[in-house]
Formats: sequence, structure tokens, C-alpha cells
Amino acid sequence: MEQSEQEKLNWSEFMKVEMRVGTIISAEKFKEVRNPAYKMIVDFGPFGTRKTSAQITKLYTPEELVGKQVIAVLNFPPKQIATIMSECLVMGCVGDEKEVTLI
Repeated sequence: MEQSEQEKLNWSEFMKVEMRVGTIISAEKFKEVRNPAYKMIVDFGPFGTRKTSAQITKLYTPEELVGKQVIAVLNFPPKQIATIMSECLVMGCVGDEKEVTLI
């Protein structure tokens, strides 16, 4: 499927996206959400720690996520997700079965 010109980003728009590598320092089941997800805290070193949630329960357990490095977008506005304020967007790819593989 071809993207329309309206859907494409130009280079200056892409350069505004602040992607950083961080290390997951805690992960637990997010019981308060409708779709299965984990609550996580990710350490971005000099950029601080950020809370987030991710629907990655099909391929990962909380225990194996701790210590894993991920790529996340840091400059989206915070978003309330059930009981937490998500402070970053962890990046992943969605597969055929709607499973998410972390980047």
C-alpha cells in the first residue's frame, strides 16, 4: 500500500523525534488496563527515568524485560493510561498475530 504525500514526514519533522536508548529497570503486570500490558520504568541515563506501559505481554515476561535495552521516543507529551502517566513511548513492531516485538 502506497502512502499519500500527506502521510509522509519530511526530514525536519523526523529530526524533531527524540529517540533514546534506555534500560528497563522495572516491569510488572498492569492490572488496571483493559488490554494486557506491563507497567515499566526505563532508565535513560542523563535523561532520567521514565514511566510507561506497553502491550508486549505475548512475547515477553516482566522478569526477562528487566535489564533489556529498548528504544523510546522521549518528546511526546505525557499521556494518562489508567493509573499512570506514561512519559515515553517504547518502540516496537506489530506482527501478524498483533504481537509486539521490541526494537
